[in-house]
Amino acid sequence: MPYAHTIGSVRYTFATLADLLAKATPARSGDILAGIAASSAQHRIAAQIALADLPLTAFLHEPIVPYESDEVTRLILDTSQSTLSVEAFAPIASFTVGELRDWLLSDQATTERLAALALGLTPEMAAAVSKLMRLQDLVLVARKISVVTRFRTTVGLPGRLSTRLQPNHPTDDPAGIAASILDGLLLGSGDAVIGINPVSDSPATVTTLLRLIDQARCRFAIPTQSCVLAHITTQMQAMQQGAPLDLLFQSIGGTEATNTSFGVSLSLIDEAHQMARSLKRGGISDETGGENIMYFETGQGSSLSANAHHGVDQQTLEARAYAVARHFSPMLVNTVVGFIGPEYLYDGKQILRAGLEDHLCGKLLGLPMGCDICYTNHAEADNDDMDALLTMLGTAGVNYIMGVPGADDIMLNYQSTSFHDALYLRTLLHLRPAPEFETWLTSSHPKRLSLPNLISKL
Repeated sequence: MPYAHTIGSVRYTFATLADLLAKATPARSGDILAGIAASSAQHRIAAQIALADLPLTAFLHEPIVPYESDEVTRLILDTSQSTLSVEAFAPIASFTVGELRDWLLSDQATTERLAALALGLTPEMAAAVSKLMRLQDLVLVARKISVVTRFRTTVGLPGRLSTRLQPNHPTDDPAGIAASILDGLLLGSGDAVIGINPVSDSPATVTTLLRLIDQARCRFAIPTQSCVLAHITTQMQAMQQGAPLDLLFQSIGGTEATNTSFGVSLSLIDEAHQMARSLKRGGISDETGGENIMYFETGQGSSLSANAHHGVDQQTLEARAYAVARHFSPMLVNTVVGFIGPEYLYDGKQILRAGLEDHLCGKLLGLPMGCDICYTNHAEADNDDMDALLTMLGTAGVNYIMGVPGADDIMLNYQSTSFHDALYLRTLLHLRPAPEFETWLTSSHPKRLSLPNLISKL
């Protein structure tokens, strides 16, 4: 059905719900590239007003990507019809998108009520309400939401900030990776995960790197978890060969076609998830192997870059990726917000807003959200922009950020956040590492850390 709003003498009409969402989205280069963005600020305001008056129930009746041809849509709508989701949605079932925004900003939206609401929201609802928010709204609402996950460490507790220690190396050299791990540990990073992006996507490389982390973890009694961010099928082969895998990683998107471009499907992720659970490696997980063993990365623009966006704006599709993540109760989720490039988020201003949108939408849907606060060298962005996003996300209660030596990833060739950035944020906002990791930092174990000790068994 068409949607419309009149400003002055001009009547703006939006042919579909997807069109309305796209036109209501704050400006970004990816939507302009796709030819779906508003043509002017007035056009965008008209769309936002029309969106504010839209009943939330409209999202349950008009799929923005066809149900018959997209398994992510089927997951979203089938989940929304479950008894638990219907009960969670009931308190806001009469709301419009604008009324949801007002309620989220009110004192009635407590941490407990927001947690209860998470399963009742669809990604499109979360995306829609975020399009009506200022930056301070995105921060304030996200600040109220607490999503806690556990493996060997507990991530997401109030007053805590965790980090992924990211010791990438351009040749997967174990000694070079060990040096970066040592650097990060001595600066208090690594309580969310020690996660390596490998150059070689082979089971042998994955196994070697997982064993490197596991030997260091066991030798120095480090409470953390390991991950090698290879393709999920490569990790499955490594598990079959006896690799000590803790967290299972995969990049995901908001449409079936996007995930197909990544070489995955919901059924494949489920198969790998069950395989990883059977290893039962979580130190504080239950006897079944624990619920929180998945690590997902996302990023606005992935569907457009794969020509798999179905005419839907990139921020809404990003939120739909969170439905995939939510289905598997992950340990960690993060948007790699500025990594895909300026074709999708042109400058620091667009990256800043996208990072705050992604963080809020993920938390509204009940996800343990982190953020890779980053940019590529050809974007109109710099470290000052990242400092602003870092500080705002810290204020908003982000679960974790990246820890990269010098903030410069020499393998992926992009700019992220450093070990020192995490120390800045912890100092500024009086935040502490995960409790298990904090106890280890104050024990005698780190005093024995040295590069010779760390690599002596390689």
